[in-house]
Amino acid sequence: MTTATNLSELTGDYVIDASHSRIGFVARHAMVTKVRGAFNEFDGKIKIDGDKPENTTAEVTVKVATIDTRNAQRDGHLTTNDFLDVETYPEIKFVSTSAKQVDDGNFEITGDLTIKDVTKSITIPFAFEGVAVDPFGNTRVGFEGSHTINRKDYGVTWNAALETGGVLVSEKVVLEFEISAIKQG
Repeated sequence: MTTATNLSELTGDYVIDASHSRIGFVARHAMVTKVRGAFNEFDGKIKIDGDKPENTTAEVTVKVATIDTRNAQRDGHLTTNDFLDVETYPEIKFVSTSAKQVDDGNFEITGDLTIKDVTKSITIPFAFEGVAVDPFGNTRVGFEGSHTINRKDYGVTWNAALETGGVLVSEKVVLEFEISAIKQG
């Protein structure tokens, strides 16, 4: 396990291991419960500069058609133009613009999030979860973070009024990132 005191050992290029990572979301449904989902296909790369964390960069591309909320009917609706319009906008992208080490194990990555051709700058706080060498000799790093967006800011505006007041789907959506990345070279 590497600690922040020897962060320089992490310097290098990494590829996100999608089979051991999760990019998901949480939205409130009918004002009374939460629905969780994830995207099953995504890729990304991270360039870590352990000596100068502010030079760290990250890039992620998500395949919208792979949305999975454990309900096929809901997933189908989420891919229509009511929500994410997968036919017109097949990908969601995040490209970092800056990085900051907050303290020993916490970082903030600021970048451009693009959903449905709308790009907004967001800052995602990440916790460094550690580094390990797996049984295949790969050096892996782990990070977890989350950030709340307003889906309407990205043109995702569909909703339905409830008889009891309120709406079917919350405007606020929590994006969740559980990342395992493999060092290259």
